[in-house]
Amino acid sequence: MAALCEGYTLCGLVPALNQLKSEIQGIEEERDCDHVIVTDSTRSVTLYKVSDQKPLGSWTVKQGQTLTCPAVYNRETNEYVAVSDNKVVRIWKEDDIVLDKACKAAVSADVRMVHCPHGGEPVVLFQGGAVRQLDALLSAPQQPIEEVLVQEETIRWSASIVAETQQLIIFTTELKGDHFLYLQRVNPNSVQRYRLEPEGPGLSPLSFSASYRDKNICLLYLYPKGHVYQSLVSVRVPPADEGAPAVPLPRHHLLSLPVGGQLLEAASAISLDDAHIAVVGVPHPSAGPGKDFLCIWNTNFQTLQAAKEMAGKLYGQLWCYSSKLFIPHGKTLSVVPFACPRSSLASALGKLKQLKTEETKPPTLVPSWNAVFHGEKAAPPKPVESRKTRTTRKTQSAPSLTTDQVQELIKTAPAEEVQKEVESLLSRQELQDLQPSLGQLALSLVSRSLADPAFYSSSTLTQLVHTQCLSHSVCPDLLPLALEKKDYFLCQLCLQFFPDIPEAVTCSCLKAFISLPDADAEKLSLEPDSVSFMEMLISSEHAQAGLQNGFSPTSCKEDGTDAIDGPQTKAKEKEKAPPQQMCPLGSHKAALINEVLQTAYSETFLLPHLKDLSSDHVVLFLQYLEFLYLRYSTDSFPQTHGYRSPTLNQIMDWVCMLLDAHFTVLVMTPVVKSLLLNFQHFVRSQVRLFSELGKIEGSLQELNNMKRTKDVGQYSIEIIELY
Repeated sequence: MAALCEGYTLCGLVPALNQLKSEIQGIEEERDCDHVIVTDSTRSVTLYKVSDQKPLGSWTVKQGQTLTCPAVYNRETNEYVAVSDNKVVRIWKEDDIVLDKACKAAVSADVRMVHCPHGGEPVVLFQGGAVRQLDALLSAPQQPIEEVLVQEETIRWSASIVAETQQLIIFTTELKGDHFLYLQRVNPNSVQRYRLEPEGPGLSPLSFSASYRDKNICLLYLYPKGHVYQSLVSVRVPPADEGAPAVPLPRHHLLSLPVGGQLLEAASAISLDDAHIAVVGVPHPSAGPGKDFLCIWNTNFQTLQAAKEMAGKLYGQLWCYSSKLFIPHGKTLSVVPFACPRSSLASALGKLKQLKTEETKPPTLVPSWNAVFHGEKAAPPKPVESRKTRTTRKTQSAPSLTTDQVQELIKTAPAEEVQKEVESLLSRQELQDLQPSLGQLALSLVSRSLADPAFYSSSTLTQLVHTQCLSHSVCPDLLPLALEKKDYFLCQLCLQFFPDIPEAVTCSCLKAFISLPDADAEKLSLEPDSVSFMEMLISSEHAQAGLQNGFSPTSCKEDGTDAIDGPQTKAKEKEKAPPQQMCPLGSHKAALINEVLQTAYSETFLLPHLKDLSSDHVVLFLQYLEFLYLRYSTDSFPQTHGYRSPTLNQIMDWVCMLLDAHFTVLVMTPVVKSLLLNFQHFVRSQVRLFSELGKIEGSLQELNNMKRTKDVGQYSIEIIELY
């Protein structure tokens, strides 16, 4: 699954006079992936080494002059190229100190942009749409420049791509509300003109992004309503005749971003690979208003893969070079590294790490979900049908509804009929074909349940979640609705299958689970393996006395014994050691809380919500975590069994977060004193364990670093002294 790594500041920004734009005019990669040149909106070009977060050089034009296009770097000549005051082309090297003394030439027409892609030469794009190679332009700076665009047609965006050894300039224009795309070949000089399909009256694309894949230029563009489109432009289409009308450019609706019913003003979307896009300026599906996020969406599965809140205002600007995102926000230009593994359903839903569990329980569609989930009498399984048998049966049965018809049916039909049709739809079509529509079905079900309290189809929602094609970002009201309806089985499935649950919702689930009386929890029908795991963990039959992870109950007592105690005193302490601690929760309630322990979270966002837990709930939660730690440390069962279960690291992380969130209250509560002392012993045992592991590691390293002695014969004795 895609991930955003910890970001860092590249440089500070001076607030621009126009608050809608930052002072950054452009960012271009320099000699390698660790160097970039940043052009501000006025007079300066600065070279930065990204890993060191420091400038290596800066060049500024004179007072009264302005840089009108971002500087680029020519790798062939190790020179920088920029344009000032629209018509003055400036060329300089890193050793040049004063920019005004470097090479410069005035041209006869206004320059829109200079492009220099990898593997290509510097190319100048003029405001009128004409294109010139830089060397040819500098040989005769005052040569006449033709007008390719008609009057009042304005360039909005441009890029340069090298495709199959041919350099291309691609740019978009606007003319009286219509938008066009130009594909300009540099050598030989030819142009292809396309018309973009309109989104609506008065709506212009907010951003464009272009990449070259599979012998096509992939154009990605974002509209104010949050719709992201992709168009493929073939580079092998022969150029059109001069004066020919613009060819309509087909587009594919790639993604609908949540905009909350409002129009976007400053937003940007860029392609990261064939399955992921990065977006800024679009509201986070689960965050409140006024929050600015950088997000990565998976376009194959329509899911939000990663999100990072950015402090300060976002300006809708975003650049991507070498797996790093450059984003100005507030008074800062930040660098955020990212990773986009190969797209698959398992990775998109965060299930790759649980392959062992999935192997023992493959996700298959069953004839009756009520039989499995609600304890009804199970019907005998149906034999597997061949493709021919299924086809024959379909022709003999009543005609089935399409996805759109099922979605309309959800708005008015009773829950039983909806369940029947959704089950039929899932059984007769492949999940890959249904995946884009399953989110819409879930949204329709949740919307009707919220509007009509009498309607709630738990089984249907359970079926949709079990397909593993949904996520919280696709249907953000699903998990809160399940909590409201006290549908804890559905909550459990969402916690298992949704990789993007916000921390606030995770804490809401924790509060609901920990407040649930054990007597009521034991009546719930939950995921069988999770309950079986807790029953085996609680059962005294599986308790084995032993030392694992550096901890045992007797070692705790020994840690707390004074140094003056003799062997007889320690023996008496061992004899009086308390029996194995009992689990403070029932098996069903503990199974639900285990799902919370395994949910992904960010500590920064989770801690404020943990502070809302009452002191009684915190103590109970800590007692349960203590029980898990004791079982994991003294019992070999949890580490060897194949059930889905929390890890020891997850248990200790939650202990630390609870102590951080409620330390003052816990210290002032007398009943918690013994509990805190036990946790102190746990920490000591872990420190002792890692200390011994460190010694072993050092010894092994010394053995590895020792020089091998020469062979001294058929027989020799060698003494190795470790300490």
